[in-house]
Amino acid sequence: MKKVMMAVAVCLTMTACEKAIVPDGVDENETAEGFNTPTKKFTFTVKGDFGSPTFMQGDVAMQSPSNRRNGQSGGMRRSVTYLTNESNQMTDLWVFDFVGDECMQSLHQTTSDETWGQPQMSLTLGTHHVYFVASRGVGPVVDGQTITWSSVRDTFWKDYEVTVVNTSNGNRAVTLDRVVSKLKITINDVIPTGAATLSVTPATWYYGLNYRTGAACGVQNDVPISVSIPSGYIGTTGLAVSFFTISAPEEWTTDIAVAIKDGNGTTLGSATIDDAPMKGNRSAEYSGNMFSGSNTMTVALNSTWDSPVIGNF
Repeated sequence: MKKVMMAVAVCLTMTACEKAIVPDGVDENETAEGFNTPTKKFTFTVKGDFGSPTFMQGDVAMQSPSNRRNGQSGGMRRSVTYLTNESNQMTDLWVFDFVGDECMQSLHQTTSDETWGQPQMSLTLGTHHVYFVASRGVGPVVDGQTITWSSVRDTFWKDYEVTVVNTSNGNRAVTLDRVVSKLKITINDVIPTGAATLSVTPATWYYGLNYRTGAACGVQNDVPISVSIPSGYIGTTGLAVSFFTISAPEEWTTDIAVAIKDGNGTTLGSATIDDAPMKGNRSAEYSGNMFSGSNTMTVALNSTWDSPVIGNF
């Protein structure tokens, strides 16, 4: 199988932000503790296409039987919402304040924080790059200038440049961009009795994000990603499962092996995808037969984000 792999983005390993977060309540032009120059208090309102896949099951979005009967796709909603909306599915927000290559301060919010989605920072006068990352990924680890997840889910990023002067407006709205690609697998034939898991094994898959450059990193090769098949799907057609990888805006390709196994790990059906085209903010949607036919999936770019890739197998 031909493997076309994207060059791995270099994950920077510079020292992480070590300075304490500037306390709230600092008046404009007042010198905040830990800084030698006047500061200006900013409140950032975070926005983005935070609608998430419905029927979440572990690492994936799985289409429900009722949606299949109604002809619905169970896909993503395309709309810009505030992170403060109760309907959003993000679980973590990171903000990193840099002046040049120096990290001045950072903060991490979760949904339990009172100012969730509206982080506040006191910025020194001058030009800053403030980096935002919002995600619902599992097991995030911040190391240097990268964030890596054990399981990637919808994730957004922004490099926001702001020049702070004495008269700066301290209220800013920041719209984040999606930095994941979605792989959607739809099984057209009947799921047999005994089927327990569906797995994909990508030749290349990215689990990390460089929060300064927006580049994908944390690459893993030929590592299976599995999801349990609910008993209600046995004997039905149209099982649809989605998987996510961190992805830059530039297209890259990867080979993918797809398998359905029973509870003992015996393969009941399999298929292969050659050179699946992955790209940030786009889905690659494949459908086909696992238990009959050629077992080769065909692709079409399909997306409720950017224009999608769609194919068969």
